[in-house]
Amino acid sequence: MARVINFNAGPAALPLAALERAQAELLDLGGTGMSVIEHSHRGKAYEAVHQQALGLVRELLAVPDSHEVLLLQGGASLQFAMVPMNFLPEGQSADYIITGSWSKKALGEAKLVGKPRVACDVGSGGKYTRIPTQAELDLSSEAAYVHITSNNTIAGSQWQRFPETSAPLIADMSSDVMWRPIDVSKFGLIYAGAQKNLGPSGLVLVIIDKALLAKEREGTPAILRYSTHAENGSLYNTPPTFSIYLLRNVLELMKEQGGLAKVEQKNRAKSALLYSIIDQDADFYRCPVEQESRSHMNVVFNLPTPELEAEFIKAAGERSIVGIKGHRSVGGVRVSIYNAAELAWVEALVSFMADFRKGK
Repeated sequence: MARVINFNAGPAALPLAALERAQAELLDLGGTGMSVIEHSHRGKAYEAVHQQALGLVRELLAVPDSHEVLLLQGGASLQFAMVPMNFLPEGQSADYIITGSWSKKALGEAKLVGKPRVACDVGSGGKYTRIPTQAELDLSSEAAYVHITSNNTIAGSQWQRFPETSAPLIADMSSDVMWRPIDVSKFGLIYAGAQKNLGPSGLVLVIIDKALLAKEREGTPAILRYSTHAENGSLYNTPPTFSIYLLRNVLELMKEQGGLAKVEQKNRAKSALLYSIIDQDADFYRCPVEQESRSHMNVVFNLPTPELEAEFIKAAGERSIVGIKGHRSVGGVRVSIYNAAELAWVEALVSFMADFRKGK
């Protein structure tokens, strides 16, 4: 079977070796005579996979003992609601920094729970082309927390340096978690849907400071409380076992390949190559994002006309390069070069871009 060059924004490409391992073990996990999908989440065979996944998250991100690691369901969109339900007390505010569509959606959910405030909104005419500076942030000294989206999949922008805050910093890292090493201790809570850098959709990774966990708001249903899942080792209810199994496979590969320092090196090489051809011919391939705010995960650009963009996307598909159509809300072209995307894929795309330009 010929596999395509997959630049989908999510669900996104997974490492081939992780998928091949799942294929080989699908009917029989470790000689148990059952698929991982069929195992009880309370059984020893699945528990070993579960604990390996949690341990690899801790190891790869150097998660300190001050933080819990949780594997939950519902993706980042559920976290938009869970965060304020647990940590936005009645009569108190939280600061939201708006850098794109997903941070706006997170703010919308918080408004249903309490009274969040916008500490900064860099949108101009509905377009988000940059990340704010520290000086632009109007942070409240009374905020329960500060919420950011670390990488904006639609807008193609990314925080290169995280903001300094006195309140706990909460980050939606769905589209750039583990693209590089970070200092987890700087965050009160990190959440990330798995379907871009870690595994299949439906699974969400949560890393939470125990000090923030102690401030959990009373009255939240048990299934929606972080403490419930922390106290039960992410096994309070039946977890998405196959998604966690694939997460384990992906993380083991990351470790074997040298950890997040090596992952970052590869990711920077990919984005540098792609931005290079865009900037070399800026009259034809135009990236709207300010240079210092550009994402290393989602590279967005436009061609001179929508008709040319449609032709470009179709011609790329004929070379088995797929998933590059921009989000329906903004159009253009979007190339998602998450961890699993190979440098050779980007090289093939760059070669196609050069050929396409010569033909015009």
